Amino acid sequence: MKRIRVNANQIGLVLKDDAFMQLLEQGAYTFWGREKLYLYNKGTAFNAPIELNALLQHAEVADALEVVEVKDNELAVQFEDNRFVTVLGAGKYAFWKGIKNYTFTMIDTGKIEITEPLSIQLISTQLLPYVRVHVVETYEKAVLIVGGKFAGILEGGTYYWWKNSISIQVAKADMRNLQLEVSGQEILTKDKANIRLNGVVQYRITDIVKALYENKDCDRQVYILLQLALREYIGGLTLDELLDKKDSIGDFIMKNASEKVADLGIEIRSFGIRDIILPGDMKDIMNQVLMAEKKAQANIIMRREETASMRSLLNTAKLMEENETLWKLKEMEYVEKIADKINNISVSGNGQILDQLKQIFVKN
Repeated sequence: MKRIRVNANQIGLVLKDDAFMQLLEQGAYTFWGREKLYLYNKGTAFNAPIELNALLQHAEVADALEVVEVKDNELAVQFEDNRFVTVLGAGKYAFWKGIKNYTFTMIDTGKIEITEPLSIQLISTQLLPYVRVHVVETYEKAVLIVGGKFAGILEGGTYYWWKNSISIQVAKADMRNLQLEVSGQEILTKDKANIRLNGVVQYRITDIVKALYENKDCDRQVYILLQLALREYIGGLTLDELLDKKDSIGDFIMKNASEKVADLGIEIRSFGIRDIILPGDMKDIMNQVLMAEKKAQANIIMRREETASMRSLLNTAKLMEENETLWKLKEMEYVEKIADKINNISVSGNGQILDQLKQIFVKN
């Protein structure tokens, strides 16, 4: 004899020889045979003791259970009173009805877009193991490639896609002003002088599809185009011409390379030469030439000043020759200068000394 009591929030399942006999609602029951009794709480998952499909053939069992079937390319998100409970993978699930209100959101994982009515908070937390995440910063743009094909342009933000066998690539690019060093360029000038240049270019990506999808290694291509433009310009000038026109290199590069770089989806903002490095022996020669030029300029200035000084003296002499008073004033000026240097005068000799001083200071 077997006795069983089923409470108000429970349900009983009776099997005999693994065959369904009946469901038991609230109450007390007695059995005398080979029956097996199973008690379940309403609103909980039902783990069938025998094949679930065999039990579902009975109408009263099917009415008492809520059955969810998840296919191979699906997921089911289970909610209890609109609160997340769990994620169900492929399979058939049964829940006893009553007390708890379960709802299910079916997800087709055969696609990558998340079109189901699910919150971002739920996707980024509970469903994170089932999604792919890509972050595009506010100063970036990205090219979306799905299954090897161009699928669109992504602005700044966080993007989620379902995980599956479909490949997703997100190629990102910085849309701010960028800088590229074009350094260590060894180039021969027209007169066979071997020089080394270091330049710098500022550029910005204007067309992300051209830059990242239609062209490979766009920054490397920019480097090569600038390198070729430099060689074209430097190779057409002698060393002296290059040094005279070094400020115009940037204008030539901008004009020559801008159109070609535009095909890469890139705009050149500026280009400049940072250094022009000459070989050691060439630097010595240039220094010697510079010193010779400076010495020649100094000699010219000295000769010019000497000529001006002599001309001034000649003019003064002519004036003094023509004007006796001016001569005497000039004489008195020099005597005054001499007197400033003398503290004491000692006079010795006869009266001729006084006559000589009189001749100096008194006009005849």
